[in-house]
Amino acid sequence: MRIAAVLADRCQNKKCFNECIRFCPLMRTGVNCIETGERGKPVINEALCQGCGICVNKCPFTAIKIIGLADELKEDMIHQYGENSFRLYRLPVPKRGMITGILGPNGIGKTTAINILSGLVVPNLGHYDDPPTKEEALNTFGGTDLHEYLSNVYAGKIRTAMKPQYVDRLPKSVKGVVRDLLGKVEERMSVEKAAETFGLTGVLDRGLDKLSGGELQRVAIAATVMKDADVYFFDEPTSYLDIYQRVKMARLIKQLAAADKYVVVIEHDLAILDYLADNVSLVYGSEGAYGVFTLARQVRTAINVYLDGYLPEENIRFRDQPIKFAVSAPAGEWNTPELIDFENVSKDFGEFKLEVHSGTVRIGESVGVVGPNATGKTTFVKMLAGEIKPDTGTVNGVMKVSCKPQYISQDIDGTVQEYLYARNYEAVSSGLFQTQVIGPLALKFLMEKEMRTLSGGELQRVAIAWCLAADADIYLLDEPSAYLDSNQRMEAAKCISGMMEKSGRSALIVDHDIYFIDMVSDSLMVFGGEPGRHGIADGPFKMREGMNKFLKSVDITFRRDADTHRPRINKEGSNLDRSQKADGEYYYASQ
Repeated sequence: MRIAAVLADRCQNKKCFNECIRFCPLMRTGVNCIETGERGKPVINEALCQGCGICVNKCPFTAIKIIGLADELKEDMIHQYGENSFRLYRLPVPKRGMITGILGPNGIGKTTAINILSGLVVPNLGHYDDPPTKEEALNTFGGTDLHEYLSNVYAGKIRTAMKPQYVDRLPKSVKGVVRDLLGKVEERMSVEKAAETFGLTGVLDRGLDKLSGGELQRVAIAATVMKDADVYFFDEPTSYLDIYQRVKMARLIKQLAAADKYVVVIEHDLAILDYLADNVSLVYGSEGAYGVFTLARQVRTAINVYLDGYLPEENIRFRDQPIKFAVSAPAGEWNTPELIDFENVSKDFGEFKLEVHSGTVRIGESVGVVGPNATGKTTFVKMLAGEIKPDTGTVNGVMKVSCKPQYISQDIDGTVQEYLYARNYEAVSSGLFQTQVIGPLALKFLMEKEMRTLSGGELQRVAIAWCLAADADIYLLDEPSAYLDSNQRMEAAKCISGMMEKSGRSALIVDHDIYFIDMVSDSLMVFGGEPGRHGIADGPFKMREGMNKFLKSVDITFRRDADTHRPRINKEGSNLDRSQKADGEYYYASQ
């Protein structure tokens, strides 16, 4: 089976010379394999296409995908948005009393699947021009668990509640203060109880447009959990949250499953997904072209298969190389010269004060920075970058700094290529940068896109490349994993650590994803204190020492997976959890 996809957001038909049409062998023989659609974009006849791939290679904007799929997938078609558009195969099956995780890259149908499972979208089974009724769609699933589930959804016998993916859009769709929004869904708990549970007491009377990303996320989760529903959908619930909030959120969602509810979670933080889910359905495919759901696996097996990149039952390899983790953290001291040292630095803003105890960053060292939100991590990064002057203490070391900020402006003129070339043409066009940065971050396909049109994940990847393109002594990256899917996070971590290793430069990386920090860091700085009032920072420590200090404050322990060596959160109160806490080994037992 051959499918053709034209990615409308990449296709810039006004800037090309119709290469897809001009170079198609069938078109040259008079067979109308490719025609021009209503909007001037190409329409490919999949029945006539021979799969030569010439149009794919000739398109200057890489907007065409011709893909061969297994014939048996024809019977598994769930939904197609239009001709030469994205199509979805198979669906995950929610289970009562269990948490079903969904894991896969962005742009391959995860949100479409939960929209179908929630009843918001009726599957058209590929008949986008003549969609079936609900009854006709149900007949396709006859004799399966999905038939019974969707029948109940359509009949109104199952109530659903959904936490949307993009919580930053809430203020545009809902006006008023937090109390008003939560008051509309006051079913399973009162507004006051929800505010206490989700840490929202201080913002109840604040307008939604005045909330931070983390506060909006907690409001959205609270509004979902407060509803008295049978099925709960959580689309990327950890975005904007620090590790403390992520673990607390995971525990609250677990309580829903314990109450015999259906729970479905899309999550890119693999440590939290591992801790949260019972079973996981993987999704593989090609962004913007197609997505295929696999049968659910036990969560440990599913994540290990995802990292390995190979589905043995379908003989499908969806990643060129497995993602691997080190058996143990770096244990040795850095013997390179000091690049920068800071001595008892502090900054008082009135309502918030930051204290940073003395520490040193050495040449070639990558320092991870962890801690709760609102404890001064970004402020410290700005002090090292020279944007903020400390009140007391000193920052020593003459150096060139390149900084990727936490919040990235989209208000930038020009294309991605123009933006990166303006930063450092010589570096960006070099073979090293193309291999170590442009390739892993998949920026080749974005070069001709306007900066103003980029999604959050695309903008993040461009910002990482922009930071690394500069000729600097130290690179300061503030939350580089935000908006990225699991695979992109792993690639970004390898990209950053690879560039530091090959260039011999130093990096300071602030992030909340433990997998990301584990992959990218040689040592660790730990922030604590009272969020929003008083931040206290220590380090850099050796990786294990720093992680033990940090995870003790979160009250969770990690172990290494026997097969992949990835960090895994121990079940609370388990024998391993208790013994590691007794030994003071919160990160993992010594290897």
